[in-house]
Amino acid sequence: MKKITLKDIAIHFGVSISTVSKAVHDSHEISKPLKLKIRQYAKEHRYKPNKMAVNLLKKSSKALGVVVPDILNYFFVQVLYGIEKVADEHGYTIVTCISNESYKKETKTLDLLDAGTVDGLIVSLSEETQRKHKVQELQSIIDNGIPLVLFDRVSELIDCDKVVVDDFEAGYKTVKHFVNIGCKNIAFVSPIGKSSVGKLRLEGYKKGLEESNLEFDPKLIIDFTEKDDLELLLSFLLNYKTIDGIMGLDELTTVKILNIVKKRGYNVPQDISIIGFTNGQLSKYVSPSLSMVSQHGKYIGETAAKMLIERIENPGLKTPFETKVVKTSLLIRDSTKKAM
Repeated sequence: MKKITLKDIAIHFGVSISTVSKAVHDSHEISKPLKLKIRQYAKEHRYKPNKMAVNLLKKSSKALGVVVPDILNYFFVQVLYGIEKVADEHGYTIVTCISNESYKKETKTLDLLDAGTVDGLIVSLSEETQRKHKVQELQSIIDNGIPLVLFDRVSELIDCDKVVVDDFEAGYKTVKHFVNIGCKNIAFVSPIGKSSVGKLRLEGYKKGLEESNLEFDPKLIIDFTEKDDLELLLSFLLNYKTIDGIMGLDELTTVKILNIVKKRGYNVPQDISIIGFTNGQLSKYVSPSLSMVSQHGKYIGETAAKMLIERIENPGLKTPFETKVVKTSLLIRDSTKKAM
C-alpha cells in the first residue's frame, strides 16, 4: 500500500492540509465530526506523521545523542540501558554512536550530531581524545547552544555537567581487599592505561600499596593494547615473581586473565586471587565466578540522562554545572580467597 500523506487526505476530504494536520493532532479548532472522519480515514490508510517535519516546526528532535568509546565493554552497555530508560520515560529516543577509542571517528560523529540531529549529547571520551587533550569539537557544541553531559571519561577543559566514578577510590579499595586476604604481590592489568579512568585506578592502586607497606613494582603493571598478546605478557609476569593477586580493569580482560592463569596450572583463588571491573554477565558464569567492582553503570546512565533532559527542557536554566561522583561497590565471589 502506498504511503498516504497529509495532502492525500486533504484532497480526499476537500479541505486544506492545515485542517488535516490539526485534525490528526486532535486540535480543538476542528469540528468533532470532521475530526473523527479524518482521523478514522488516516488510521485505515496507515498514515504516519513525518517526524522530521514535525521536529523542524517544533525546533526539537526529541532525540539524545550518545557517544561511547567501546560497546564491547559491558559498563557502557549498562550506561546505555540507563540512558534509554530515562529517555523513553520522557518521550525521547537515543542515537548511539561508537568512537572505537578514535579521536578522528569521535570528531566526525560529533560533527554529525552537531547538525541539529539531536537536542543534547551524552559523551564518554575516547582514550585518544583524552591523550591528545583535544576538545575543540565539544566546545563548539556548547557554543552552538547544545546541552552536553560528559560521563566516566571526562575533561577538565570543558565546562558542562558530568557524571564520574570515584576511580581512585575503586583502585585503592581493591588493593586493600587483596591485602586483607593475604596478597602481597598484586598485579595491575589495564587495557585503558592512557584514559583518565585507567590513570586514576592506577593512582589508587599505588596508594593502597603504600598504606599497606607494600613496595610499588612497575614490573607488576601490564599496560596493553588490542595489538598486544596478553597471554605472552601474563606469562612474563608470572615467570618474574610469585603473583598472588591480579586486578583486571575491565570485564573481558578479567575473564581472559582467569582463563590464561588456569591454563598455566594455577588454582584460583588458592594460588592467585582475581578481581575485575564492571559487573556484567560474563563474570557471574565463568568458573570460578569472578569478584568484581561494580561501577553502577545503569545508575550513571540514568543520572546523565536526567541531567541532560533538565538542561534541554529548561533552556534558561542558570544553575551552575555539576559533577556527580558515583561510588563503586566490591562484589565478592569465588575468584578471591576468604578474608583472613
